[in-house]
Amino acid sequence: MYLLSAVMLCALLLCAPGAPAEDAPTDSPAGDPSGEEEEEMPSDLLSASPVWASILGATERHKEEFEEEFKEDGFKYIILEPYNNNTLLPARCSHYNFSKEACLHRMFHGLLIYTVLLKYVEKEYPGNSICKEFRYYGGLLINLIKGKMRHRGQVTALTSSQEAQLLRDLDLDPIEFRRKMIAHSILRQLHYFLLEGKTVITKKEIRQRQANRTLTPIAFNQMLKR
Repeated sequence: MYLLSAVMLCALLLCAPGAPAEDAPTDSPAGDPSGEEEEEMPSDLLSASPVWASILGATERHKEEFEEEFKEDGFKYIILEPYNNNTLLPARCSHYNFSKEACLHRMFHGLLIYTVLLKYVEKEYPGNSICKEFRYYGGLLINLIKGKMRHRGQVTALTSSQEAQLLRDLDLDPIEFRRKMIAHSILRQLHYFLLEGKTVITKKEIRQRQANRTLTPIAFNQMLKR
């Protein structure tokens, strides 16, 4: 009886809840020293969000719409280049010497500025479909980007006075043709801003996922700062 009880007790202890399996790892992986930096799965990557396809699909139509509008004049898309106002348009993400966090901040701030600039476009082209789609998908993208930031408090929305000044700086040319060209130039630059931003973020997220698998904790933290 005593022998049978001892055998049954051992069996119960082996099956007890909470007992780790013999081959189950109990330590944090090398790429996750604190438990806070987990490797993102592809569906969790910002660059993998379907919002990009929706918003870029809208802005990509602009080239065709522009050339259709000015078909009789024979205007090509490149004619908009001189109408770029680089002092008002937000800077794009850089491929070199630029961290993922810095790119996220630049994208976030830039999308807020374009949200204001598109009010000028709608004034020249009421009911513009690209502006309408950007208001929806742009809002989703802004929230996604904000969710990926590690220092969200460093980027703030434009104040009402800043928005008003931005629109006043645009609304100076009395010539209708030039006003239309400026509006089209904003839509053209918006597409390139989004396209380049997605390209940079994609490369950095791929690089970070690869680093998660191979780097030591110290090297991993250094990689995150790049």
